[in-house]
Amino acid sequence: MNPWIEAMRLRTLPVSVAGVIAGTACAIDHHGFSWAPALCCLLFAILAQIASNFANEYFDFRNGLDRPGRDGFRRGVTEGDISPGSMLRATMLTLVLAAIPGCALILWGGWWMVPIGIAIGLFALAYSAGPYPLSHHGLGDIAVIIFFGLVPVTLTAWLQTGSAEVIPIALCVGLGIGLLAADVLIVNNYRDMDDDAAVGKRTTVVIFGRKVAAAVYVMFGIAGLLCLCFIGSAWMCVPAAFIPVVVAYGRQLRRRSGSALNPMLGRTAGLLLAASVVILVEVILG
Repeated sequence: MNPWIEAMRLRTLPVSVAGVIAGTACAIDHHGFSWAPALCCLLFAILAQIASNFANEYFDFRNGLDRPGRDGFRRGVTEGDISPGSMLRATMLTLVLAAIPGCALILWGGWWMVPIGIAIGLFALAYSAGPYPLSHHGLGDIAVIIFFGLVPVTLTAWLQTGSAEVIPIALCVGLGIGLLAADVLIVNNYRDMDDDAAVGKRTTVVIFGRKVAAAVYVMFGIAGLLCLCFIGSAWMCVPAAFIPVVVAYGRQLRRRSGSALNPMLGRTAGLLLAASVVILVEVILG
């Protein structure tokens, strides 16, 4: 089971969890918490991200973009631990499993959930597959901001409240979550820059270089945390207390390379999760 657990990339799963937590905070702020749609959103988000991670491993192997002994997390397909066919089947099965809680959301959101769910499923595949893989053409960061920030936060808040009044604040919070989630991708691509450049995978780090990427990491982190300060009462500015942490992580990013960046990937995802939990607690206490 170890290769499969590694392929799930558990250190990055807080990215999908944080969006649902932040969306729930927005719902509570508008007096509309409902545990059932919140749970369905959480299960859907986690399974969709796992499917995307599986698809990334399969399609990067199929397209010759991975090599054995890479600096990043061990790739089971590339290393021969998992067959390509098994990984493809696991990707499709995980998407089917994600569709179960996704379809349940029709009870609260109506049939609009069907095209939205399909779009999210297509993103999970289009990130690494298709005629124009987003992660190969410098669009991965934008996709993460949209599908791990704006979409999950806004949908989670709206499905629980049933009110369009929650959407403006949910979009602001969703932007903050998306920017912090993009930082996780920046660390991943920062570590893999040399490998990606060698096979023609043009991430934003490959395009603009490590120096710019480290600066953007800090900029995204600060901007994301400030966006989270707009929820609730005026005194709710605790997320801004994480700004020194972001600055410190930015310094570490410039000083490390290769596999030494793997722990920082988990720390960046943990920072995102912590910030989302903080605003949830603030709203509950407020």
